[in-house]
Amino acid sequence: MSMRRAGLALWLPAALLAIWQILTSAGWLDPLFFPAPSTLLSAGWHMLRQGELGEQTFHTLVRMFIGFTAGSWAGLLCGLAMGSFSSIERSFEPLISAVYSTPNLTLLPLLILFFGVGDAAGIILVATGCFILVAIHALDAVRRVNHTYVELAANYGANRVAILRKVYIPACLPGIFTGVRLAVGRALIIAVSVEMVSPRNGLGSMIWLAWQTLSTEKLYIGVLTTGFLGLLFNATLRGVETRLIPWGRQS
Repeated sequence: MSMRRAGLALWLPAALLAIWQILTSAGWLDPLFFPAPSTLLSAGWHMLRQGELGEQTFHTLVRMFIGFTAGSWAGLLCGLAMGSFSSIERSFEPLISAVYSTPNLTLLPLLILFFGVGDAAGIILVATGCFILVAIHALDAVRRVNHTYVELAANYGANRVAILRKVYIPACLPGIFTGVRLAVGRALIIAVSVEMVSPRNGLGSMIWLAWQTLSTEKLYIGVLTTGFLGLLFNATLRGVETRLIPWGRQS
């Protein structure tokens, strides 16, 4: 089954790359704007050996993971608190809803105004995006707990700690994990977007500079690297979720 799933996941990208290679080799696509996949592979390997691609990826991942870790933990605690206490929910939900509906990059000028042009503004923006997603999913997970199970556990003599461990945590984990998985993708998107708006280093800065100088090979490599990272993180978290929370998967 795993081989079949891998085949279903890979056949379409492989077919598109093959068509792209054929059209470029036949001269039907301008290699200046559509470099052949074989050319991109060679250029990417060269950038990797020179250290440029690894260095730019490292800067992006550092900003991403610092913001993701801080924002996700804060969002988890806030979401669980909101789901457990109605007063906290009524206090925080309007603010969370307002920030959630605000495009992330519109907050960047304010953050730069407060924290300067260093990494702090971008990291805080990443953390904010992750905080909102995890908090909303944690709140929804607590709301969806079947209170029949809570009452049943209480009737059999379970105390609050036992109910929390045996009922609330297993019931909430799938929803929370979904929020975490979405937050990882959001963290990568925001980190790269911030680097394009405020370019210093990182994949976003590399993509923006490549666009300005018409270095299309480097531009494609930056975009493809970002997409590969997103795919890698999503697949890794899905695997972790399947192992740790088997009851949260339907298939």
